[in-house]
Amino acid sequence: MLNILIVDDNKEYRTSIRDLLRERHPLMPVEQAESIDEAKGKLAKSRPDLIFIDIKLRGENGLDLARFVRATYPSVYVAVITSSNFPEYRQAAYEHGAHCFIPKGHATSADILQLIDAIDLRKPPQWALGTEYLNPASAGYRRK
Repeated sequence: MLNILIVDDNKEYRTSIRDLLRERHPLMPVEQAESIDEAKGKLAKSRPDLIFIDIKLRGENGLDLARFVRATYPSVYVAVITSSNFPEYRQAAYEHGAHCFIPKGHATSADILQLIDAIDLRKPPQWALGTEYLNPASAGYRRK
């Protein structure tokens, strides 16, 4: 079972992702954070397998957190989430170490659950969003 951390300054979005995950996996540990500092504290304590990071946090850049996670916790799968579905944002996310890019307005609950299942099964995600939403440099990712 995966240990998840959701970092987003939008409480409703964090809660909706948590509820979706717990509906499918009731015992799955799901932590939430609304800032980079709070996320770093939870990373150190819970060592998640997967972290969802919003790009735009209040006064902070979630891409900085993505880079920190990849440098400090290389086995953590980094999924960047954002409301802005622009190729430039996707490329920036990949340059900061994200394994995948999830546009909030386009990704469905099924996409999120498929990502979770793939990581849990130690397989690369194959999802309806398309391969451009997966970082080609992370194609060989395998959870430890």
